[in-house]
Amino acid sequence: MAYEAQFYPGATSVAENRRKHMSGKVEKLREISDDDLTIILGHRVPGTDYPSTHPPLAEMGEPECSIREMVEPTDGAKAGDRIRYVQFVDSMYNAPSTPYFRSYNAAIKFRGVDPGTLSGRQVVEARERDMEELAKFQLETEMTCPALANLRGASVHGHSLRLQEDGVMFDMLERVRLENGTIIVQKDQVGRPIDKKVDLGKPMSEEEAAKRTTIYRVDNVPYREDKEVLEWVHRVFEKRTMYGYKPAVQE
Repeated sequence: MAYEAQFYPGATSVAENRRKHMSGKVEKLREISDDDLTIILGHRVPGTDYPSTHPPLAEMGEPECSIREMVEPTDGAKAGDRIRYVQFVDSMYNAPSTPYFRSYNAAIKFRGVDPGTLSGRQVVEARERDMEELAKFQLETEMTCPALANLRGASVHGHSLRLQEDGVMFDMLERVRLENGTIIVQKDQVGRPIDKKVDLGKPMSEEEAAKRTTIYRVDNVPYREDKEVLEWVHRVFEKRTMYGYKPAVQE
């Protein structure tokens, strides 16, 4: 009998969305071209080769290593790509994802990535082309609403502030704007103006965002309504605190 991974407990829409983000089984909502992705990341000029930090692995003649033979290197590692990052910021007002669930998605679905989770931001460092694969996945799917999530490599704060009058998350550097009903990127992730504006498509309606969010809120899906989640949180707390994660130990 094949084992089926269990990612998260709960019977609410929030719990189901958390399972989807962790498993990677999310709906694709938009298309972002490779050049547009490169523009908004801001690490290199679109159409140029990936800069490298070492020759391709096939040319390096490394010594024999059983672990190296067991683990297939990522495409970025094979090519010798340099390490680059993508950093997401998600609104607290029913944004589809959160820093922790972006990290879960990165660590479970992708290889060779280094996710970092903070209270209001989530950064992934990886070989450049591997990082771009992850960034494209998360931007194109239901993990992201272009009005409620931004790429911010600098001046990231504002996710906890109220939304602007047009429903777009506040950004002191104004990297995105709502124009004719769609979200337009006018600066890259560190706030540098870009020559070609990038269209990320329509933002989610309030109703759709509330349906797709992974955030428990008293004005949407209250945390205390998800009884199975509470049960497992209490169970993990008890096992960790009283037994050091040793279930065989009894009181």
